[in-house]
This record gives sequence, C-alpha cells and structure tokens, in this order.
Amino acid sequence: MKKVILTAVLSGLGYLAVGQATNRFLEGTIAAGQRKFSGSAAYRYQWNLGKKGKFSIGVGGRITTFRGTDLYYETAPANITSGKTGVTVIFTETIAANIDSIQMASSSLTAINAMISLAYRPTTRWEIGFNIDAIGFTLGNEKNAQYINESQTTATTASPTRFNLLLTSDNDLGTLNSELWLAYGISEKMHLKIGYQFLFTEYTTASEVQTFPEPNDRFRNKGSLIALGVMYRLR
Repeated sequence: MKKVILTAVLSGLGYLAVGQATNRFLEGTIAAGQRKFSGSAAYRYQWNLGKKGKFSIGVGGRITTFRGTDLYYETAPANITSGKTGVTVIFTETIAANIDSIQMASSSLTAINAMISLAYRPTTRWEIGFNIDAIGFTLGNEKNAQYINESQTTATTASPTRFNLLLTSDNDLGTLNSELWLAYGISEKMHLKIGYQFLFTEYTTASEVQTFPEPNDRFRNKGSLIALGVMYRLR
C-alpha cells in the first residue's frame, strides 16, 4: 500500500512538473475597509491542470503592509475562543465570556508570507481565483494599547506576532492575508482585478494581560476589505 501511495504521489508531481504549461505572475493590490488599509505585492508560479488548462494551482510569495486606526483586537487562541483546537473550531460557537480585547489607536505591520493559489479561467480574458498565505513572519514596532476586560481598562504595549502559520480559523497564528478575486485581461499580459480580502492581523502584548480562563497575550483583528489590483503575466 505504501508503495502504491508513493507511486501515485510521484506520478502526480511529475504530471505537474513535466506535462503541464506554467505561468508566472507579478501582482500589486490595494485594499480598504472600515479604518483599515492594506497594500500588497506578490509573485506566483501557476501550473495549468487538465487538457484545456482552465484550472490552475500555484505557489508564491506575498508582502502585505497593513495600517489600522482605532481598532479592537480580540482574544486569538482557539482553545480560549472555542474551548477546543483542530479543524472543528470552524463550526464551533465562540465563547463570549472568554473574549477580552486590546484597543490600539494605530496599528501598522508588514507580513512576508509564502502563499497558495487556485484559479479558474472560463474564457481567455476572464479569470476567478483564490489565494491564501501559508507561512511566514511579520515585522512591526511596539505600540501602546489598552487592555479591556469588561468595563476595566489597563495600559499595556503590544507588538506584531512574529511567526505566521495557516492552521484553519482561530487555530491560525500571526498575520495572514487571503483574497477571492475576479480578473479581466486588458491585454495578453496585463489583467485588472477586483476582489474581497480577508485579512487576519495579530498582536502579542508585552505580558499575559488576560488571565481568564487562562493566561493569554495574543489578540487578533479579522478584517474584511475591498481589493483592487493588477496582475502582469511574465510568461
């Protein structure tokens, strides 16, 4: 059985690497939401699948810069927000009594991540796709913040969580960007795109300011932004 599985995996990799056409893209995107703004630049390498090559899968890298004003960051770890970890947290109600927050007058960070992408091209000019950050790190300075527990506030400081990792929903760590987009080709190489960006940004406080139901220093903001961008096909 192990031999069969290994053969199938190697055959699949060979199919992608040898039997399929590829494309390389450079992308630039700006996005905005309520008191939120992001700008990103990405490079992705896309493998076309199937005889017609309408579907494609790719990998790449993305730099996302984020700016926020007067934002609330809520308790982040899944074991606190949902009382459990694992993929089932997607379907689990948030435990409101476990959620505290920090408020920041301004937040700014830059995330550098590897990303995964999927796309479908129904015609030569139109393409719809999805991408999501998978792993990386975040840069940014320490900021003043107010820790809020019910009606009580305490002054603290917070810095961007340094390590980013995609694990599903509240299991995620750090700052992760994802986009659902629609693109139109204005030329053979240049495409314009519009999309919806879902951006997790995360800060870690200088100490474990939250004590119930257990000590915690990680707080997350989930941002919904409208995105506009360009894609340039290198080949």
